[in-house]
Amino acid sequence: MTDTTNCIAITGADGFLGWHLRCRLHGSEPRLVVPQDFETVEALAQALGPATTVIHLAGMNRGPEDEVYATNIRLASQLIQALDLAGIVPTILFANSTHSLGETAFGRSKREASFILADWARARGGRYVDVILPHLFGEGGRPFYNSGFATFCHQLAHGEEPQIIQDGQLELLHAQRACARFLELAQEGEGTQRLTGAPMRVSEALGRLREIQATYLSGIVPDLSDPLTLEFFNTFRSYLYPAHYPVPLQLRTDNRGSLFEAVKSQQGGQTFISTTHPGITRGRHFHRHKVERFLVMAGKAEIRIRRLFDDEVKVFPVTGDEPCFIDIPTFHTHEITNMGEQELVTLFWSHELFDPSNPDTYAEPVILDL
Repeated sequence: MTDTTNCIAITGADGFLGWHLRCRLHGSEPRLVVPQDFETVEALAQALGPATTVIHLAGMNRGPEDEVYATNIRLASQLIQALDLAGIVPTILFANSTHSLGETAFGRSKREASFILADWARARGGRYVDVILPHLFGEGGRPFYNSGFATFCHQLAHGEEPQIIQDGQLELLHAQRACARFLELAQEGEGTQRLTGAPMRVSEALGRLREIQATYLSGIVPDLSDPLTLEFFNTFRSYLYPAHYPVPLQLRTDNRGSLFEAVKSQQGGQTFISTTHPGITRGRHFHRHKVERFLVMAGKAEIRIRRLFDDEVKVFPVTGDEPCFIDIPTFHTHEITNMGEQELVTLFWSHELFDPSNPDTYAEPVILDL
């Protein structure tokens, strides 16, 4: 029987922040995914079920101004109607924005939606947390919609030239850091809580992305000892996947034998060499921040990768006869299978030393019907 003593319902679960929150909760907290379109109040009430916490992420941030305004107000109003119909008074956390201080249609709609939710919670003795978000970035952001940062990553990954329209001030916070804070506030937060990020101008953010692009595409993994640089790097390379991989390596051969450069890194990290018997599969897990490289040195294999909450499995046939590597994207479960008749020899590299107390490794099947 499912434990519902701490059941988290997420609206807008298919959006950028919603997907990151589901990744954060995957395999741990009981959670409910609530349809974003809110077809009817009755359906929404049923979907909320036994929720003890509702994290309200559903919303519209781009489009015709009257539609943006009306949609965000409607979603907040339908949510409280559904809560009343379900007869529950959960803690509500609302994903608000720094734009709520302004007078754009989006800003006004977020401000007024917060008033609606706060008034409802106050009248029913519930707990309400208004979470003011800075500029979010991270893997999976939609270019030309979620943020300029996502657009820059997409353009750089596709060989396009980003343009700065206005060199404004940013405050950048990775989506996973925002999710971690949401979960902390779900336990003990109240009132208005403003999340903070790293301040920098648009030009500085683009400059850092350009530096990461140039270093990585030259075959070198940049220095990832700074957490923000690691977040920038993981975000950028998520836009390279899957088209950029596998990456072929130059094989230098002479009368002594052959040589190729497996990993060139400005930081170091840790390298593992494994052997795998024919027909055996390794992996079936995902990482939240770890950079991990797979490189077959001898034998034949298939590397299979699936994005969390997606059914599509990407399959990459690889062989030691043609050395190449795949850097596994974060929040993608992955496995490698020996497809040959001989022993498979694989080099695994990660950017950090393995820490048994914090392995950043979460079990998850790649093929869902196994």
